[in-house]
Order: sequence, then structure tokens, then C-alpha cells
Amino acid sequence: MNQVVTPVGTHRRRNPLTGNYVLVSPHRNNRPWLGATEAPVVDDTPSYDASCPLCAGNERANGEVNPNYDKTFVFLNDFGALTNDQSSTQLEQDDLFQAQETSGECHVVCYSPEHNKSLAQMSVDDISHVVDTWQAYYRELSQRYQCVHVFENKGSVMGCSQPHPHGQIWAHEHLSTQIALSDANQRSYYQKHGTSLLADYAERELATKERVLFDNAHWLIVVPYWAAWPFETMIIAKDDVTGFNQLTGEQKASLAQAMKAITSAYDKLFNCSFPYSMGWHCGPENGQDNSHWRMHCHFYPPLLRSATVKKFMVGYEMMAESQRDLTVESAAERLRACF
Repeated sequence: MNQVVTPVGTHRRRNPLTGNYVLVSPHRNNRPWLGATEAPVVDDTPSYDASCPLCAGNERANGEVNPNYDKTFVFLNDFGALTNDQSSTQLEQDDLFQAQETSGECHVVCYSPEHNKSLAQMSVDDISHVVDTWQAYYRELSQRYQCVHVFENKGSVMGCSQPHPHGQIWAHEHLSTQIALSDANQRSYYQKHGTSLLADYAERELATKERVLFDNAHWLIVVPYWAAWPFETMIIAKDDVTGFNQLTGEQKASLAQAMKAITSAYDKLFNCSFPYSMGWHCGPENGQDNSHWRMHCHFYPPLLRSATVKKFMVGYEMMAESQRDLTVESAAERLRACF
């Protein structure tokens, strides 16, 4: 097994799932901060909000009334980005102008009836109900669509206007750009090595533990070697599973523990309700051999230096490639102290 040598000076790191690089500039982390700050969030959210469209018993914008749920509650998004309405428009298909019709479903997953509880504040048992719900809807949707995305945007900094704890599930027949890219790169690695890319990666990380934050019987949490966001993390399945369809009861219970651990650590890092975008990447549900896949979850949190200083992906990041000052290993060390 090759030893991983951690670079010290300015360098680039390659993300094997996408093929993209991130520019790492450790010397810039000591520069004075003169940029914008976010207003600190005052956590005075009530456990029930009569105006919240996600709270139990409340009316939503389309006139439907939520049931008095006590665990999780799922409904078809009233303003979903995907619908099953098919147009009859003739679409161009040449080298410069290409389009394709698509359809699908967007569901909202309310994690808890308590308006002021995030995953980090929920018990492992309550998170287990969320994981069960993810699996149940994934199983149902994957019978009709080959691409199912389970994700969450948390916090107003990430564009989430609704503080009630919730995530989303989008399903469609086409492979999203990120899944198609990850599928191609994992398949290429498997054809070359005969093993799963993320299985090998997890083994290498566990051997050094330099970027490992947490692991239990079935899941590994790391700050990935190629992380772009300051405190980006990944949850990787230790077992040979490609998606939610295959998870056993024991694996789901173990996952609930991992979700509790990482979300709680985030909140401890800057002593705030840590914002993030989180999403699961699972192999396509296309009936093919997807042995090259290993299901995994990405956390992309924006906070950089404190609860009020955000990392902006602008300028060079938008026009060239991602760039970070704080090294991945330093981020892992700081996060590890919060577990």
C-alpha cells in the first residue's frame, strides 16, 4: 500500500470522483480578514410556529393541511422543480443547441414535528426514523426513476428560508451531472484496479487516520483529501452497498449514529447551528452491475473562520477551479476535537 505524503507548500489536489482539482494555498491562511461577515443567528426559534407550512397541523400554500405527525412527514413539494407534465415541444438536437425533456418528483421530508430541532439536536432514535424514511421513499421512487437524490440545505446562509428541520428527495429518470460524472470515474477506476474507488480510499484513510473524524461498524467520516469547502466532510459506507435499497437495519442504526456525530460536531466547532448543504450519492437504479459504486454522503458547509465568516466561491473559484487556504488536515484536526 502506497503511503500518502501530505504536501506542505502550494499545490493542487485531484478529486477522483469528478476529476476536478482544488488549489491549496496554506500560506494565505494567516492573512488578515477584511471581508464581509454574516450576522450571527440568534436561536430563539419556538418549538411550534403557527405560520410555518411544515409544522404539524398547519395549512400549506396549496390549502392542504399537514397531519399531526409525531416522527417524520413527507409530502410532494408544492413548488417542485420537477413535474410529470410532458410538453410536446420539438427540441433542437445539434452540436450547439441541445435540450432534453425531463420529468420527475420532488418531495419534502420533515424530520421532526419540533420546529426548532435540527438533526444535531435530535436523538439517535429520532434520526433513525429519518433514515428509515429516506430508505422507504428511495425504494419506492427508484422503481420508477434511475436517479434519486436525498439532500438537505440547512441555514439561511445556504439559501434555506424555512428553519423547520427538513430535507428533500428529488427523483428523475436522467442521471444528474454529478452522478453521471461520479459514475464514469468510479467505473473507470474499477475497470483499471478491479476494486471500488471509495472502498480503496476508505481503506487508505483508515490506515493513516490523518483525515478521519469518526468511524463505527458500517460508516466512515472523513475530511476528504480533495475537499474544496473549508470544513467539508464525507460519510462513506464501509460495506459493499450502492444505495439506500440495500441497507440493513443494523446499517441504518449505525448510520443514525454517524449522522448525529457529524452534525453535533459541526455545531460545536463555532458554537452555532452550523449551516450546510448535505446530499447522498447513490449508484444509478438501472438494473445494471454497479459494483464500482459505494454509496456516500457529502457535507458542504460554508463557514470559514467563525459563525459569522463565510467562504465565498467567487472569482477564481468560478472562473478557474476551487481554492482553499485552510489545509484539509488542519480542518480535520479542528473537527476531530469536536467529537
